[in-house]
Amino acid sequence: MARKDLLKTVLGSHTNTKGTEGGRTDYAMRGASKAMRVSIDTLAENSRRLLEGETIVEIDPALIDVSFVSDRLSGDDEAYQELKQSIRDGQQDSPALLRPHPSMDGRYMTVFGHRRVRVAKELGRMVRAVIKPMDDIAHVLAQGQENTARADLSFIEKAVFAKRLLDHGQSKDVIQSALTIDGTLLSRMTSVAGTIPDTLIHAIGPAKQIGRDRWEAMKKLLGHSDNIAVADAVTRENGFAQLDSTARFELVHSRLSGTGIKPKARSRRKAPQRRAWTANNGRIKGVIGRAGKAFTISLTAQDSAEFGTFIEQRLDALYQSYLEENQENEQ
Repeated sequence: MARKDLLKTVLGSHTNTKGTEGGRTDYAMRGASKAMRVSIDTLAENSRRLLEGETIVEIDPALIDVSFVSDRLSGDDEAYQELKQSIRDGQQDSPALLRPHPSMDGRYMTVFGHRRVRVAKELGRMVRAVIKPMDDIAHVLAQGQENTARADLSFIEKAVFAKRLLDHGQSKDVIQSALTIDGTLLSRMTSVAGTIPDTLIHAIGPAKQIGRDRWEAMKKLLGHSDNIAVADAVTRENGFAQLDSTARFELVHSRLSGTGIKPKARSRRKAPQRRAWTANNGRIKGVIGRAGKAFTISLTAQDSAEFGTFIEQRLDALYQSYLEENQENEQ
C-alpha cells in the first residue's frame, strides 16, 4: 500500500466522524484488522511514500504545537544531535506531517516529525511540512504507524504511548492498529506502563536496549510499594543522571534485585552490588559491579572504546603492580 494510499485510508471519508460513533467503530475495526496483516517492511515503505506527490510548504515552528499524545521519553539523545547536525549542514530532507490545530485557529499540531520541528526551531529555520486535515483517530494511526515504520521507539516508549492513548479515550482497536500489535501485547504494555511510576520511567528514559521481558521483571519488583522508594533513591544518587538510559535501567534493576523486597519467587543467589561512575563531564561513564569472586566494569559514552583499549593494553602491568604492592604490604 503506497504512502498516499495510507493517507487516503486514514483520512478518506472518516475525517469528520465526530458524533458518528458507528462510523468510528467500523473504521477502527477495519484499520486494526488491516494493520495486523501489514509487515514492518511494508509500513516502512508506507512511511517513506506517504508524502510523495503532496505539496510541501514552509511553516514557522512558532505556530506548531506538539501532538496531543507524546510518543517519546527523551528528546536530546545522540540520535537527535545527529539529526540536528545533518539538518544544520544541509536541509530537512523529510517533511513533517501537520494538521490544522483542532481548537486554535492559525496554529498547527504535529502528527509526526516532532524532532524535525524542534530542530528547525532551535536553528531558527522554517519547518518543511505537509498539512492535512484529520481527526484524532487518523492522527493516532498516522503517528503510530510512522513510528513503527522507523522502528526507533523502545518497548517502554511504545508502552507509555499506548497507555496515554487509552487515557485519552482511544479504543484498543485503534491503538493496536497504530502500533501494529495484538491485544495480548497491548495488555502487557499497558500493565507495565501502569505499574511502574511515571517518575521512574522518565528518570530511566527510553532504554532502547531493554526489551519487554526486562521491563516486566522490573514491574514485578515494583509490585511491592517499599521497592518504589528504593528505586526512587537510586535515581537521586550522584552520577545517575550522567549514565546512559540503558545503564540507568540496569542500575535500578540491580539495586532492586539486591536490596529490594523480592516477589514471591526468591533467588538464593546474592545479586551483584553495582555503583555508577562517570568522569570528564560525562565523556566516560560506567557501572562497576562485584558479585562473589567476580568483578565487572561496563563502560559507555564517547570515550568508552578508547579507554577500554587503554586498560586492556595495560592489564599485565596493572596486575604486576598489584602483586608488588601486596608483597610490600606483607613485609
